Amino acid sequence: MELKIEGLSKTYPNGVKALDNVSLTIPRGMYGLLGPNGAGKSTLMRTIATLQEPDSGTLTFGQLDVLKQPDELRKLLGYLPQDFGVYPRISASGMLDHIALLKGIVSRGERKELVDALLKRVNLWDHRNKALSSYSGGMRQRFGIGQALIGNPQLVIVDEPTAGLDPGERNRFYNLLAEIGENVVVILSTHIVEDVMELCTQMAIIHEGRVRFAGAPDDAVRALDGRIWKKAVPKAELKHHEARYRVISNKLIAGRPLIHVYSDGSPGDGFDPAAAGLEDVFFTRIAGLE
Repeated sequence: MELKIEGLSKTYPNGVKALDNVSLTIPRGMYGLLGPNGAGKSTLMRTIATLQEPDSGTLTFGQLDVLKQPDELRKLLGYLPQDFGVYPRISASGMLDHIALLKGIVSRGERKELVDALLKRVNLWDHRNKALSSYSGGMRQRFGIGQALIGNPQLVIVDEPTAGLDPGERNRFYNLLAEIGENVVVILSTHIVEDVMELCTQMAIIHEGRVRFAGAPDDAVRALDGRIWKKAVPKAELKHHEARYRVISNKLIAGRPLIHVYSDGSPGDGFDPAAAGLEDVFFTRIAGLE
C-alpha cells in the first residue's frame, strides 16, 4: 500500500502559499520529508492527517480517497504532531488506556493487554505509573509513538520527532521508528538532515511549498560528486566569497568559517574538493542550483 499525492496546493487567508502543486508517491517504509522551518512540511502533514483541507489536488492511500473519506483514513492513521498536549498529572498507562477507549476499544481486558504491550514496546514499562509531566523529552516522544500505534495503523506520521533530544534518546527513537517502518508507511517530517540519512531509503525535499527533490538520499548525494568544494576563510573575507562563488553553506570550525561551494569545476583560489553529503544536497536544492 502506498500514499499518492497529486497536485496538492494550499494558500492561507493571509496570502501565504504553504503548498504549491505538491506531487509525491510514498511507499511502505521510512520516508523522509526534509525542509527548513516554514517550508510547508507541517501543512502537508496536517493535510495528510485530515486535519485540514487543501485548495486543490488529490490524496489516495491504496484504494482510499483520503479527501472524500477522511473518517476511513483516520482508522488507519497514527499521528505524532510536533507539539502534542497531554494531561500532565495522568500516568502513561492511564493516558494510553483513555486514548484506546476513544479509538473504540471498549473491552477493558483488551485495552489493558494493548496498553501493556505498547508500554513495553516503547520502553516505558518501568515508568508506566509515573505522571507524564515527569517524563523527559525522549520519554514523551516515545509515549507519543505509543499512542500513535494504537489500532495498528497502516500510515504513521511523525512531525519533527527528534528536535531537542539528546544523542542517546535520538538513537533509541531511531531504532523504534525503523522497527515500525518495516511493515507500514511512516512519514518522517524534519529539518534535521541526519534523521533522514540515518533512517530513510526514500525522501523528498520541500521548500517554499514546492518539491525540490524526490528520490533516494544516496542518489541525490552521488549526483553532487565532484561539484562540492570547501575552503576555510577569514571571517572578514566571508562576504567577498559569498559574492564571488555559489556558497551553499558555511560553519565555524575553530573560529574560522568553512564554506562549501557548488561548482561544476574547481573554483581554484585555494578550494579543495569535498565529499558531498545530504546536507549539501539540502542546501543545493533549496537554493535552486540543481
